[in-house]
Amino acid sequence: MTSPSATQDSYSYQSEPMWSRSEKAIARRAFDAALGRELHEVIQKAKQLANEIQQSSDLWDLEHYLTQRRKEIDRKYDYRYSRLTHVFGRLLYEKRLREEELRGLQEDKLNSIRSVAQFLAKYAA
Repeated sequence: MTSPSATQDSYSYQSEPMWSRSEKAIARRAFDAALGRELHEVIQKAKQLANEIQQSSDLWDLEHYLTQRRKEIDRKYDYRYSRLTHVFGRLLYEKRLREEELRGLQEDKLNSIRSVAQFLAKYAA
């Protein structure tokens, strides 16, 4: 007999979009590219801060910066398919992702991603 939680997890939620194999590949490439660019920025900033260390408080400033950025990145980059349209919308809004990188996704997903980006832009103003 199968446990209720095991069978429950096999069902997809109605509101979650289905991702084809090709869309999953596109999404993974776009996600990894955006994450890589953001991590590159963090590395550059950390090197700059490290080069400017003159006293112990500068060291703790670097540690604080890295901790804050790690937390932000961990919260932002959520690769669950149920969250990807929101993640991509935010990355599009932040200009960490270009819409061309999402070419090949179904139009409904692209519309959802654009909608999230527009929402963020509207309420950030």
